[in-house]
Amino acid sequence: MADKKILIVEDSPTMRQLIAFTLRRLPNVALVEASDGVDALRKLGGEMFDLIFTDINMPIMDGLKLVSLVRNDPAFRHIPIVIITTEGAAEDRQRGLALGANDYLTKPIQAGKILAVARELLEIP
Repeated sequence: MADKKILIVEDSPTMRQLIAFTLRRLPNVALVEASDGVDALRKLGGEMFDLIFTDINMPIMDGLKLVSLVRNDPAFRHIPIVIITTEGAAEDRQRGLALGANDYLTKPIQAGKILAVARELLEIP
């Protein structure tokens, strides 16, 4: 039985698999994947999550809009959010963090960094 549940929001199936593969190294964690912000909101409506990893550049609804909606909803406001994106510019990072993201990682992603951030936010030793 999983103790923690992580939502991975990423439109690229390859990148989603890479992130999921990395996070499966954590003990007692269940992973749910969403292909864009709209899909993520649908999944958030049906179950509770302990952590969200999201891309920024996605069709239909981008990651910044998702962060904003999650942060403005009292039911989800407490969920830590990590942005994983190719957008490495300082202003993109500042915008993501200003909207309420807990961390901002740039691609190419490093498995160690993803695991470290997930462990910290989920309080897994």
